[in-house]
Amino acid sequence: MPIIQISFTSSAFEDSAQLLSEKLLLPLRRDQSSAYDYLLSYCESGLSLVPSADKGYGPIQCEFAGGAHSHRRRFGGGNGQAIAKAIGVSGKFSPQVLDLTAGLGGDSFVLASLGCTVTMLERNPIVHSLLADGLARAVLSTEDDSELGVIMARIKLVETNSADYLRQRGNTLSADVVYLDPMFPERKKSAKVKKQMQAFHAIVGTDPDADKLLAMALGVANYRVVVKRPAGAEYLASSKPSYSLEGKSTRYDIYTLKKLPN
Repeated sequence: MPIIQISFTSSAFEDSAQLLSEKLLLPLRRDQSSAYDYLLSYCESGLSLVPSADKGYGPIQCEFAGGAHSHRRRFGGGNGQAIAKAIGVSGKFSPQVLDLTAGLGGDSFVLASLGCTVTMLERNPIVHSLLADGLARAVLSTEDDSELGVIMARIKLVETNSADYLRQRGNTLSADVVYLDPMFPERKKSAKVKKQMQAFHAIVGTDPDADKLLAMALGVANYRVVVKRPAGAEYLASSKPSYSLEGKSTRYDIYTLKKLPN
């Protein structure tokens, strides 16, 4: 397991760092000479995952109000995007989506920006902390961005194990579409793997229960289950989908249960 510590850049963030240290049961960094693999660091821009210098990449942070997410919601192609087609978003239908593997929330944010109501589930406490911080900062930014405010109102985050969540709710839970983007084994060509994925492989590992989640998702979805896979990867649980949408690096496997509303 990597060595992970909680840090802060000024005394203004010490209380937040202390609370996170107690929640995650990770040491609060006070000895600046101590070795680490990653820092969960509070600074003026929010909570970041900061790798040690030898990792070869910089901090990872959830940022929904600006940057790539802001650009994509304005110029990303709308309902013409592959993920929108896979989910079934149209001018007449904005599905209620259950994202079983939220990660840093990028796909869910795209779907919410297209009109979907999204419930995101994330079980890893470190990833959840980064995501929750990013969502909270985005909500603060809505005072100056009413469009972002509408999007954020469509998003709900739950810290939970997805399998437990589905079991506990039994027949009372349903979603128009269930979305699943499980971690997959690390590729050999590590130079081509995004920094986020490198960190996730080190901290989160893979999702050995993903096959089971697919079976459970099929029992919850009203219209379809969508599984995001690397291009060329085997089908999840060796289960052939109804059809797939192929991209250069990503494939969406769609398991249809019922025709989407017109």
